[in-house]
Amino acid sequence: MSFAQENKEAKKEKWKYKPNFMVGFDVLNTGVSFFSDRKLYQGFISSKVKDNIHGIIEAGFESNVYNKNSYDAKVNGPFLKLGAFYMLARDPENEFNGFFAGGKIGGSFYTQEYMAVPVRGYGGSNSSIAFPSSTQSSYWLEGTIGGRVQLFESDFYIDVNLQPRYLVFTTKQDDIQPMIVPGFGRSSSKFNMGFAWNIAYKF
Repeated sequence: MSFAQENKEAKKEKWKYKPNFMVGFDVLNTGVSFFSDRKLYQGFISSKVKDNIHGIIEAGFESNVYNKNSYDAKVNGPFLKLGAFYMLARDPENEFNGFFAGGKIGGSFYTQEYMAVPVRGYGGSNSSIAFPSSTQSSYWLEGTIGGRVQLFESDFYIDVNLQPRYLVFTTKQDDIQPMIVPGFGRSSSKFNMGFAWNIAYKF
């Protein structure tokens, strides 16, 4: 009994978290921001927790405009995502190289303003009304599927991933569905797809 107990304790003590961090910045969306109304700046910090499991924190800021179907709106604010991913396949010589999949929860607290919202007037005529700037919040679930590869023999990596998203909850101004949510994208539909092309550095 004593021997078995010692073995169990030894097994429990085998795993110990060793501090390791990878910091990345999305260069693709930042570059596109110079040529479009959507300004998106985001980055991440990830760390291997145990075996093939990595924890990840993403944060960023987005501003955008929506001018479609007689709507005229603008929005801006920060967002935060927390989650984890699993290395599905990895390089035997470098455990940070490989393909991964996982999930995150995301949230954003942002400012929106409607300069024009279409309304149907008397006799079927169309008109629009404006709403003052207000603070709203939205929350979503997000998957992540991607790959990571080391740049030559350096500590730099290229990290590319797809991010399917589902909007779970959002506050509304006068029962109007928000047109854009920072970090989520256009929210006229509950489903959305994001993409990130990061340059990362491993400490």
